[in-house]
Parts: sequence; structure tokens; C-alpha cells
Amino acid sequence: MQEDRFHLGVKALIHNHNGKLLLLQQNAKNSQTLKGTLWDLPGGRIQKNESLEEALKREIYEETGLQNMTQIDPFTMVLTDTRIPLEEDSVGLILAVYVCNLLDDNPTVCLSDEHLHYDWFNPSDAAKLLATNHPAELVNKIAQLRCWSKTAYEV
Repeated sequence: MQEDRFHLGVKALIHNHNGKLLLLQQNAKNSQTLKGTLWDLPGGRIQKNESLEEALKREIYEETGLQNMTQIDPFTMVLTDTRIPLEEDSVGLILAVYVCNLLDDNPTVCLSDEHLHYDWFNPSDAAKLLATNHPAELVNKIAQLRCWSKTAYEV
């Protein structure tokens, strides 16, 4: 078979009232391949019978405890270099990335055991931290973000 197969994942660009983006520091203890400090966006893979938005909200809640999103807008879709091992083969990973606005100005983040730490970064600093383990196409788009209001971003 010549065609590749893929899983679809969802990631959230959650920004606070200062226009900073939420990043999560991954916990290396939960990964056999993770070495060093890696930062990530909240998100994960879609479960059966789940819409993209439902999966995104579930993953955000599971990883951060946040659930008061006022808006969820598509940002980009990217093909990653990530290969997910399956029993007989592996599949690629495509990420659907959304910009998410929080209702709360001072949200309380409650991390799952998948992550050690969280912080809020301006888009250019967030892009630098994400560059080691995210596609350049996504990193470049994040780096170009400019906050223009409390509830929306522009590129």
C-alpha cells in the first residue's frame, strides 16, 4: 500500500487577557522517548464519535482544568513529522489548531500528570519554545501573531 495513514489531533492556542499564550511543560516520566524540557500546547487526539470541538474541549479540560471558552476559532492545520506506533505499522499525525478565548481574566490552571509546569508567553517566545518539537509551519504562524484585542488575534 502506497498511501500513508494519519491520526488527527487537536491543539489549542489559549490566550489570556494580556494576549499571552498558555504552554505546558511535558512530564518526561510519562514518556519513553521524551528527553529534556519540551513545551507543548494543550490538546490531544480525537476519540471515536467526537467532533473536533468536543475533543478540543475535553483535552483542554483534562490537561488544564480550564472549561470557560468564549470562542473557539480554527487557526491552521499542519502535517507533523510525528509517527505514532501501532501494532503492525505507524501512522502520521495531522494537527488541527484552534485559537481559544477564555472567559476568565485570571484563570486557574490545574495540570494533569502529563505536565509539570505551565506558563503564559507572548507569541514570539512561545514559538521559540515550541520550535524543537512542532512543525516549522505552525511555529512561524504563532510567531507572527499580534494581539489586537482582548478576544481575537490577527496574523
